[in-house]
Amino acid sequence: MGVDGHLDRAKNLVRCGILHCAQNDIVVQGGKISMRMVKLLAVITAVLALHITPALASDSIKLGAILSVTGPASNLGAPEARTLEMLVDDINARGGIIGKKVELLIKDTGSSPEKAVSFAKQLIEEEKVFAIIGPSTSGETMAIKNIAEEGKTILISCAAAEVIVNPLAKYVFKVAPKDSDAVIKIFQQMKKMNISKIGVLSSNTGFGKAGKEQIEKLAPEHGIQILISEVYDKSATDLTAEVTKLKAKGIQAIVNWSIEPAQAIVIKNARQIGMTVPIFQSHGFANIQYAKAAGTAAEGVIFPASRIIVADVLPDKNPQKPVIMAYKKAYEVKYHEDVSTFGGHTHDALMILARAVREAGYDREKVRNSIEHMKNFIGTAGVFNFSPTDHNGLDIDAFAMLTVKDGRFVLLEK
Repeated sequence: MGVDGHLDRAKNLVRCGILHCAQNDIVVQGGKISMRMVKLLAVITAVLALHITPALASDSIKLGAILSVTGPASNLGAPEARTLEMLVDDINARGGIIGKKVELLIKDTGSSPEKAVSFAKQLIEEEKVFAIIGPSTSGETMAIKNIAEEGKTILISCAAAEVIVNPLAKYVFKVAPKDSDAVIKIFQQMKKMNISKIGVLSSNTGFGKAGKEQIEKLAPEHGIQILISEVYDKSATDLTAEVTKLKAKGIQAIVNWSIEPAQAIVIKNARQIGMTVPIFQSHGFANIQYAKAAGTAAEGVIFPASRIIVADVLPDKNPQKPVIMAYKKAYEVKYHEDVSTFGGHTHDALMILARAVREAGYDREKVRNSIEHMKNFIGTAGVFNFSPTDHNGLDIDAFAMLTVKDGRFVLLEK
C-alpha cells in the first residue's frame, strides 16, 4: 500500500472513531516493528493533528475579544474589557469551563472598524480562537460580521444595531437590546408627555446611522413628526450650530442617537443656547460618565436602558436582581467605579458562551446550536430567549425608562 493508501486508511480510522484500536493492534513481530506500520502510524499521527482544532488541543480554550478599550467609544469598551478580565480570572480560579482554562485575548480597536477587521482576521486565522466577544460598536461589528461567518467562528457582539442580526448570520449573535425597541420606548414616553414634534441628532457612526433609520421608520406609526434631522461627526467638540438649527424649528423635544462623548456636548450646547425642551438620549447614554461630562445640563435627560443601571431599586422578585447584584458588587469592589450597561454586555456574552459549552462540550457547531436554542438565560440586559430566527433573544421588556436626577441615574417616575 502506498502513502495515499495509508492516508485513506488513517482518515477512515479517524472518521470511524477507532483510531485507538488501530494503535493497539500495532504489535512487534519477530522482535521488530514493520516499516509498513511505522509509516502508517506516522500518517495517522499527522492526520489526527489536522482533526484537532488548535483552540481545543491544549488544556485551555482561546477566547478572543475585540473591544474599543480606547478611542471615542472607550466608555463602552473599557468596562467591557475589565468585566471580561474579572470574570475570566474567576472562572479559571474555579477550574475553568468543564476542565479547560480560558485564555483571553483582548484586542483594542481604538474604536476603529479597520482595526476590528485586522484583529478579527488575526484571531480567527492565526490564533484559531474558539469564539469572539465584541466588538463594542455597531460599525465595528458590521465590519467583521462576514469575516466571522466565513470563518465559522461564533461572534457574540456587544453592540445594538439591529442589522447585526437582521439579516441573520449563522454564527453571529448579540446581547445588547434592539435599537428599534429603544426607539419605541422613547416614543411611548413622548406620547405620555404630549410630544409629537421632534428634532433628531445622530452621529456619523454605525450606531448613529442605524438609530436614525429606526427613528424615521417608526415615527409615523407613533404619531411623531420629525421636523429636522442633523448628522454630526463622532469626534465633534462643539455642536452649537446643530442645536441652533433645531431650536429654530420650534421642536418639542430633542432625540440624540450616539455613543460617543459628543452626546454630552449636545446636552450642554442645547442648554447653553437657552433650549428648555426635553432631551431624549439613546440607550448608548447608559454610562454615568456621560452624565458627569454634561454636568448640571444633564438633569432631566430621559433615556431607555437595561435595569443594571438601577439594580438597587429593583424588587426582590425580579429574576434579574440576583444576577445583576452579584456582578455589580464584584465589579465595583474590584474597580472602584459604577457598573454600566456596557460591562454588562460582556458579562452576558461570556456567561451565555460558558453555559453553551457546558451543555454541548467543545464542539463549536454544537455550541453554536446550543446558543441558538438557549431559553430563559437570565443576564444583566434581560432574560434571553434565542431561536433560529432570533439571534438577539431580547424583547422590549429588556428596557426601563431612566432619567438623570441630582447627577445620578434613576427610574423615570410613571
